[in-house]
Amino acid sequence: MSEGTSVTVSDAAIHRISAILRSAGDAKALRISVEGGGCSGFSYKYDLAQDGEPDDLVIERDGARVLIDQVSLPYLEGSVVDFVDDLMGQSFQIRNPNAVASCGCGTSFSI
Repeated sequence: MSEGTSVTVSDAAIHRISAILRSAGDAKALRISVEGGGCSGFSYKYDLAQDGEPDDLVIERDGARVLIDQVSLPYLEGSVVDFVDDLMGQSFQIRNPNAVASCGCGTSFSI
């Protein structure tokens, strides 16, 4: 697993992000952020990014680059970003110890 200062990215997620970035043209990173809204109050957002911001947390390993902005970082403190490929489909999943509740959609949570 690859660790930033407070967010861990699993080997499966690193592998998938690397594959996405190789085929994404000019995108150089996957940006993970937290927004207000969703079924439970907050939701995770994933975007391909060309450039990061100077104060982003940057996690890099094996051709994968993840960016997390300073506003979203407190909500993701201690989280594990994973990529799951099972009978239900493929998706990035965040195991967030700060979330007291989450929604079945897998992208919405409350604190």
